[in-house]
Amino acid sequence: MTDDLNRKVTVTKPAERLIALYGAYNEILVDMGLERKLIARTSADKTPESMLAKPSIGTHMRPNVELIMGLKPDLIIQNAGRKDALVPVRQLISQGLPVAVFNTNSFADLFSVIERLAILTGSEERGARLICNLKQKLDLVANTISATKKRPSVLFEVRYPDILLAGQDSIVNEVIKLAGGRNSLTSKKKFLRSNIEEILRLNPDFYIVQRGPMNRDPGLIEQRPHYYQLDAIKNQRFFIVEEQVFSRPGPRSVTAVEDLSRKLHPEQWKLQKRLGKEILDSSHTGK
Repeated sequence: MTDDLNRKVTVTKPAERLIALYGAYNEILVDMGLERKLIARTSADKTPESMLAKPSIGTHMRPNVELIMGLKPDLIIQNAGRKDALVPVRQLISQGLPVAVFNTNSFADLFSVIERLAILTGSEERGARLICNLKQKLDLVANTISATKKRPSVLFEVRYPDILLAGQDSIVNEVIKLAGGRNSLTSKKKFLRSNIEEILRLNPDFYIVQRGPMNRDPGLIEQRPHYYQLDAIKNQRFFIVEEQVFSRPGPRSVTAVEDLSRKLHPEQWKLQKRLGKEILDSSHTGK
């Protein structure tokens, strides 16, 4: 299998002892029914709750190489999002351990990662089922909002008060697009530093704030200086969402699309629910 550093990753048999240094890959493997193969976790990995029973091997950026070696994994998985994350990768490779590095910024990337993890674990059918399930959920969202022509503008805050916004080269951008919105930020970068003046100029229909490790205390958005001028604040169209659902590419990225779509297009979802109920009622009455 070729990883996203264009390296050949070879295992002599389906991997049975895995360590993922990035939590989203744990979620993929758990959703494939392979949690038993995960032998450790990073200190930040707390979902699913059963992962807490596994030994911690340090952080995503600075895992303890000696601890990892002692657990004798036959496959290590890392995310290539930041250069510092590749430092322990080089150390582990130098010890002769197979390491696969992925770079996931889109749903196409996500499905490719699932396929390749399925190959490395000898679980191709499980991987195919997971991909099929995720695509079906995305299709339902697309069908539900297909009749609406309006695509409200959305600004996604990654961090505050040192303001960082999500640009076009991010999974967040795809979440917004598939949910039936458009990213107010046209920058091709993954993240872009910004300020209140630029946010007021963009004046999005919806203002989304993530809360998590990158934005631990966003506070009350409506009470921030000058934010009252935004249409999103005036119209009560601002929300706080979970960082690990919206910004971490994994199966829950589909959940993010579903949740955001319901916020952007509530009337379409009400209609979809009503139509679904009518179909169910008619099937019960035989009409």
